[in-house]
Amino acid sequence: MTRRFAFKMQLKPGCEQEYQRRHAAIWPELVEMIREQGVSNYSIYWDRDTNILFGYQECSKDGSSQDTSNVDPITQRWWDMMADIMEVNPDNSPVTIPLQEVFHLD
Repeated sequence: MTRRFAFKMQLKPGCEQEYQRRHAAIWPELVEMIREQGVSNYSIYWDRDTNILFGYQECSKDGSSQDTSNVDPITQRWWDMMADIMEVNPDNSPVTIPLQEVFHLD
């Protein structure tokens, strides 16, 4: 069963272009790792007015790309690289706020 997962993160002011630049050059090994975790249909949207990033993904396994319980070295390296432009936790994982689904239409 596929589970939908939506969340928000906070981008630091002035880092919008750098965030887009880094994601345009996402590492192939990170993409592979995300897919191996059962994540698909993954999108991130940016609200220009608030600098909030809205993420959406579908997960065929229990976790998500934002799961911090068993982090692989590739993901940790990505989090470390992104820490200067986003709000992060002490382990450099992005501060992720899950969003409750209130409506869905297939």
